[in-house]
Amino acid sequence: MNDKIEALREAIDKAENIVFFGGAGVSTESGLPDFRGINGLYRRKSDLPPEHYLHIRCLRDDPKEFFRFQRTEFLSVKAKPNPAHIKLAELEKQGKLKAIITQNVDGLHQAAGSKKVIELHGNTNRCYCTVCHKTYDVSAISGPEEVPHCKICQVGVIRPDVVLYGENLDESLTKKAVKYLKKADMLIVGGTSLVVTPAKGLIPEFKGSFRAIINLGLTSYDDSFDLVIHDKIGKVFSEL
Repeated sequence: MNDKIEALREAIDKAENIVFFGGAGVSTESGLPDFRGINGLYRRKSDLPPEHYLHIRCLRDDPKEFFRFQRTEFLSVKAKPNPAHIKLAELEKQGKLKAIITQNVDGLHQAAGSKKVIELHGNTNRCYCTVCHKTYDVSAISGPEEVPHCKICQVGVIRPDVVLYGENLDESLTKKAVKYLKKADMLIVGGTSLVVTPAKGLIPEFKGSFRAIINLGLTSYDDSFDLVIHDKIGKVFSEL
């Protein structure tokens, strides 16, 4: 493992334009759940799969259950950046890392100091009214009100500014991600099994010379990477 970490360090030192693509595994070391890991949402006792509670239909048809799930599984966790978030912020300050493309919605990259973050699925720290579009912070949906309603129009429901199942990604963000990927000379993929879109569709847009993946488990794309490290990404980045 030390040889692989040294190889990653050398590749980062040589690179001039790095893009990082991250998934849920980047934040599990901060205490946030992923979907398929040991403590993932699929392993929690529930009558229905997590996709049900994270679907636009649940927000529309059963908002009490939607917000209950949000509060118990996401909003109640006081997460802080881990060594992966911190190292990426350092690489950005050094001018090496040009963009972070993340599927996460926790805002931990920004909390660590990163500025160039493309949040494909939004951010739970931002909320808005579904009717008048008044903006709120996360406190608006994390309080005791079962279904939070807008204090301005008093009609709309306040929802997190995230892409739910059944909703489309922001096309402008995917285009921005592709632009950064095409210019990069190094791609680091971390904390994602590359199973779901947009991961599978965006990774091939990278045309640079070096691709590294850091993920706790195997992925079906491992053979296409120049460097593969099967370990926790926070642990790996703490050793760079």
